[in-house]
Amino acid sequence: MNRIPDAFRDKKAFIAFITCGDPDLAATAACVRAAVEGGADLIELGIPFSDPTAEGPVIMEANTRALAGGVTTDKIFELVKELRTDVSVPMVFMTYANVVYSYGTDRFCRRCSETGIDGIILPDVPFEEKEEFASVCREYGLCLISLIAPTSENRIAMIAREAEGFLYIVSSMGVTGVRSEITTDIGSMVELVRTSTSIPCAVGFGISTPEQAGKMAALSDGVIVGSAIVKLINENKDGAPEAVREYVRAMKRGMANA
Repeated sequence: MNRIPDAFRDKKAFIAFITCGDPDLAATAACVRAAVEGGADLIELGIPFSDPTAEGPVIMEANTRALAGGVTTDKIFELVKELRTDVSVPMVFMTYANVVYSYGTDRFCRRCSETGIDGIILPDVPFEEKEEFASVCREYGLCLISLIAPTSENRIAMIAREAEGFLYIVSSMGVTGVRSEITTDIGSMVELVRTSTSIPCAVGFGISTPEQAGKMAALSDGVIVGSAIVKLINENKDGAPEAVREYVRAMKRGMANA
């Protein structure tokens, strides 16, 4: 049974992104649990890749540190298996096509299903080429989560009609990273999506403050935060879990009236 709908049931979802293995997998586990304790409704786990084209400097550097520390896809699957002993919220992987290809698409999806992953986000796979991954994901009960960018325009309805799990709405052009202001007309994008599907929409890229989270949650079904959390983990070292817990609590408070 896929858990993703649980994240959006009767509430606006807060989705926390954490890079696996930065600074190490024990820290990742502690920060995932802290995010859930703080109120995260879904966890996005980043599998590090050497050329993460959608990422800004914060997450790119986290990828580099994790890979230098010896993290592997197999070790990340073991991490997920261990997290699932007490973490019940939905969890999805965000990674790149080459990571899945090199592991073996069928083998990767099978291990996702076995360890308790609910979906996969592959930002470098165009909508028109997603079926080779989507068909295997469906076989193992996983959702291949689609992204909609401000440039998607007349493709938004088409992407929305085939969406699974939730739709990841990219709030800003360019790569991930904290932004002082989000100027994209998210409301119009969400309205267009809702003419084509009842799948929830979550907004990501650039959100870092409770005020931004509240604004984006008012326009959509959820908020995704990555760079701000990854930055907190790097800056706080041993104190990272507590910092993540308090940050997530603050973001959830910002979303409370949305």
